[in-house]
Amino acid sequence: MQKIVIDELTLESGEVLCQVEVGYKTYGSFDSERNNAVLVCHALTGDMYAVGDEERAGWWEGLIGPGMPIDTNNYFVICSNVLGGCYGTTGPASCSPSTGKPYGSAFPVVTVRDMVTAQYHLVKQLGVEHLYAVIGGSMGGMQVYEWAVTYPDMMDMVIPIATCSRLSAISIAYNDVGRQAICNDPEWQGGHYYPGPGPKNGLSTARMLGMITYRTAELFEERFGRSLQAKASQHLYDTTFQIESYLRYQGEKLVERFDANSYLYLLKAMDTHDIGRGRDGIEEAIKHIRAKVVSIAITNDLLYPIEHQEEMAELMKKNGIEVDFYTIDSKYGHDGFLVEFQKMARIVAPYFA
Repeated sequence: MQKIVIDELTLESGEVLCQVEVGYKTYGSFDSERNNAVLVCHALTGDMYAVGDEERAGWWEGLIGPGMPIDTNNYFVICSNVLGGCYGTTGPASCSPSTGKPYGSAFPVVTVRDMVTAQYHLVKQLGVEHLYAVIGGSMGGMQVYEWAVTYPDMMDMVIPIATCSRLSAISIAYNDVGRQAICNDPEWQGGHYYPGPGPKNGLSTARMLGMITYRTAELFEERFGRSLQAKASQHLYDTTFQIESYLRYQGEKLVERFDANSYLYLLKAMDTHDIGRGRDGIEEAIKHIRAKVVSIAITNDLLYPIEHQEEMAELMKKNGIEVDFYTIDSKYGHDGFLVEFQKMARIVAPYFA
């Protein structure tokens, strides 16, 4: 992982963060004209490791790398951890320059737009004047839309995947249940739990809920059905069914690698995501877009239904924006963009040929 430092970053709220670190990774190299840069934006609990290394696997290795659809022999790929995250970029677990102590819940509220502002500073410090493409799914796709509207002349193409132009009521509702699980855990301590372990139970429960929304009933039925644990217990609080064990495992796994406060801050950023905010609405906002848009939706996506992305695509076309719209049929639902690499590759590869 590498880092840059932004001396001062003015947030959408007007607050100013000083000495902001941005953790990032790059893959491949610039061409002679330095116009082959591709920015990859990660989802909620993702990180800058879109491509893995000797210590870890990458979350998009099926799409990015030597000989892959986004070929790092031809493209200079940049992926950074988002502002508010916990993988090298300044967030609530970082130490405040003014106090020398972790921010905790004193960290200012950040938006998806703020994340994109930090990324803009990063690419400029890397010497990138123009991006070939910006691509990402879920919360990463939200960043893609913000890039297209905020810096319309900065890229040739944007590829928002399994995402939205603003978050829906049902998605905000799911996020709030996860938020309440964390905040009602006594170990949260109002967000000032460092250096302790924090609200492990609350974060685990929030992740369990998230996993239910990321997949489909069809997939859970096919994989688990009503199958029992090998040593199924009839005790009221023990796991009896395999699906219960799976969800608890997913919750425990996230606790090992993610900060609960970052989870809260990123959920809030998703809740407030609306490219039309302060721009006289979505239709006025998209009139700024100059890049070609390749929109990809996934069937059975509980969080970002196909109809929402179809409506967005039609609205952009109506306003003279060049849009290609695709759907991926997947029993994985929302998580299809992280799983269905062959289907994704068939769509994405021609745009990077």
